Amino acid sequence: MERVPIRPPSPPPRGPAEGERLALRFQRGFLAGQRLSALPWQDLEKILRTSGDSSPVLTILQETVFHPLCMKYPPSVKYRKCFLLELIKKHESTGAESLDPLYEALGEVLTAKETTHCYKSYLLPSGDAVTLRENVAIISQGTTGLVTWDAGLYLAEWALQNPSIFCNRNILELGSGIGLTGIVVCKACGPKTYTFSDHHPCVLQQLSENIRLNGFFPETEACICSPEKSTGQEPGGPNITVAEIDWDQVKKERLAELGADVVIAADVVYDPELIRSLIGVLQKLSMGNDGGKAPEVYIAFAIRNPETYHCFQAELAKVGIAWQTVPGPQKNLFSYDQHANICILRLLI
Repeated sequence: MERVPIRPPSPPPRGPAEGERLALRFQRGFLAGQRLSALPWQDLEKILRTSGDSSPVLTILQETVFHPLCMKYPPSVKYRKCFLLELIKKHESTGAESLDPLYEALGEVLTAKETTHCYKSYLLPSGDAVTLRENVAIISQGTTGLVTWDAGLYLAEWALQNPSIFCNRNILELGSGIGLTGIVVCKACGPKTYTFSDHHPCVLQQLSENIRLNGFFPETEACICSPEKSTGQEPGGPNITVAEIDWDQVKKERLAELGADVVIAADVVYDPELIRSLIGVLQKLSMGNDGGKAPEVYIAFAIRNPETYHCFQAELAKVGIAWQTVPGPQKNLFSYDQHANICILRLLI
């Protein structure tokens, strides 16, 4: 017998502003697949204890599991199951009567089939969202490039707070991965052109799918892509190119053709061999466009191993590339680890 999907519950009555704000905090973290331990469970417990009202739980359910983005582009089955179990636990701890929508939602998730991919959605200040399809496993198909890393989120948030660096300029991103940083810049910072680049074929395929998912449509690697008009993108948006770039093989002439005013990269400083390849690309970029001014370069990375960071600095010094530390973002709009040691360097090539 065909299983009939459950119907989302009717929105609960409008509650206190505090409960609504809390629900939106849960919404932002849940849609982005934030670690469950980082969600504001203690604040929920406090509201439930003081109010004796179950409506905040229904509001959170409506703004997370039954949010339109989750219904269309769901986080992983495991993530949704663990979230609902924790939400039920918090509600039951108050001794309140059972809420049928909670158990119906859990039943729906328990019968769902786990897949190798999931979706994460990041809400922008404009109200727009960036949705990415990514792999559930950190390492798959021989690469770590099929998931979003903290430095990419950090760089994207920094870009939102520094749009003048990107506005009406030609941007090249090295090691774009599945596209979070670049899609945020294209949607919110008004670049003239944006070149996403990577080398692994599976990453390039997933990158192109995510660009399309967010309202742009690359047809071929060399194609310049305009915003898809049916998605509500503003006319005159950036031209977008997806390029395969092998750092060890790319010629300076090929880089010059891209005409980059600004070059960015996130989480590309974690392996000494990769560092040397990256610096080789930076040296080629330092020659500028047709002998003109070299682009501005911003690299964001998490310092997981201080020795690797010092290796990067030493390799930069060997080729005469100076660097400056750039102040990071002032807010925590995206769900990167607040305890991670992430920095952004401006490289003076």
